Amino acid sequence: MTCGWCGSVIGAGLPFCAHCGRRTDATLTAAAACATCGAAIRPELDTFCATCGTPVNADASPDGPSKTLLFSAKRHDLRARIAILDEHGEAKRTVGMEEPELTVGRGACDLSFADDQYLSPIHARFVLRDGALYVRDLGSCNRTWVFIDAPYTLADTDVLLIGSQILEFERLGTPTAPRADADGTRRVGSLTPVPDIARLSQLRADGSVRDSQYLAMGRSITIGRDGGDWTFPYDQTMSGRHAELHETDGQFIIHDLGSRNGVGVAVRGERPLKIGQRVLLGDQVLRVESV
Repeated sequence: MTCGWCGSVIGAGLPFCAHCGRRTDATLTAAAACATCGAAIRPELDTFCATCGTPVNADASPDGPSKTLLFSAKRHDLRARIAILDEHGEAKRTVGMEEPELTVGRGACDLSFADDQYLSPIHARFVLRDGALYVRDLGSCNRTWVFIDAPYTLADTDVLLIGSQILEFERLGTPTAPRADADGTRRVGSLTPVPDIARLSQLRADGSVRDSQYLAMGRSITIGRDGGDWTFPYDQTMSGRHAELHETDGQFIIHDLGSRNGVGVAVRGERPLKIGQRVLLGDQVLRVESV
């Protein structure tokens, strides 16, 4: 006889086909089609389709052939993923945000690094809102830094991390013309081509200023370890030519020149994050993997 499933020739009276393994009983009803793959099935005998594994009665379910997860009060959809990077910039661990907020710090936080002495006990918070991810510094000692991935326009009192140097940007206001002394004598001063309208200051650990660069209209400065207008030959974490700052229409814009460690901007308020953007907290570098 011929198997009604696969068409192979088999011995008459055998209950199963030796080729496909399906039953050959003549008394069974005609085969039906699997709702998922279309393969032949016998509803009264087969619990699952032998071809794709779909339950035979899946087409009677309100969900059809789709696989519906069982309900659990503990189940949460992961709303975002954040990777913890190693010293080579590779992800060594990924954390999924199951709640709208995730705190990071050295103490009792959702993501804790107990051995990182550069982290404050409760350092920063990641917040998910309306499909977007934000980071907020919680008054930490060493700030929370977001590394730029495009040219960034500086605002007054912005603080930058370039290599291991912390640099503060300040607006100086509108310069005034020199005035004569009370008795009419004109004062002598250093001749400059144009007035300075901003300043970039190198800060010590105690917040005091060690050195400064004054910025004028039309001026650009390059910052690096051994090349540019402002060099830091003792900073091995700074690239040779690390970043460039230039003025355009009264705005000062900083560019990362392809440096090894990037240019970080200290977080003030809530800072929106994009996929692939890196955040430095204490000695931990995190990267947004998905939102």
